Amino acid sequence: MARKHAAQDGDERSRTRRGDKSSAPAGSPRGEKASAPRRSDAPLGPSQRQLRVAEEVRHALAAVFAREEFRDPDLHDLHVTVTEVRASPDLKHMTAFVSGLGRDLTEAQFAGLRRVSPFLKRQVAQAVRLKYAPDLHFQPDTALDYAFKIDAVLKRPEVQRDLAPRQEDAED
Repeated sequence: MARKHAAQDGDERSRTRRGDKSSAPAGSPRGEKASAPRRSDAPLGPSQRQLRVAEEVRHALAAVFAREEFRDPDLHDLHVTVTEVRASPDLKHMTAFVSGLGRDLTEAQFAGLRRVSPFLKRQVAQAVRLKYAPDLHFQPDTALDYAFKIDAVLKRPEVQRDLAPRQEDAED
């Protein structure tokens, strides 16, 4: 067995002498690199940590918005609901989906939220213990509008007709 290992060591030494420093294992064709096997069970969505931290940031932002500590005139008497926060994989960027209570936020109000984002970043950093304070980005929440649109489509007569049980199914 010692001879077998010595022969393999000799092959590796001769390969490096020739200048072939590829990471291909002995016995594989030249030019082919050994690659790590792909994980087929890789997660498709956010990790559990991303979800947990995003929820903590959502609570921290909701508390700041409830206190209404803004000096910006565009945000005076603004009632904001933070419906969802999505975290980047490195937790350095958070996208907050916000909507106004009773009405949509205007572009001027979104500009005001962008102006006060350094203040909000400090408030979130104090409330949520993270290595880095995340940069906050604000997007309008359109999920409720989309839900109303789907509800209206489902209530249309032609869709109701298609969703109703068939006569053939009722007889069986």
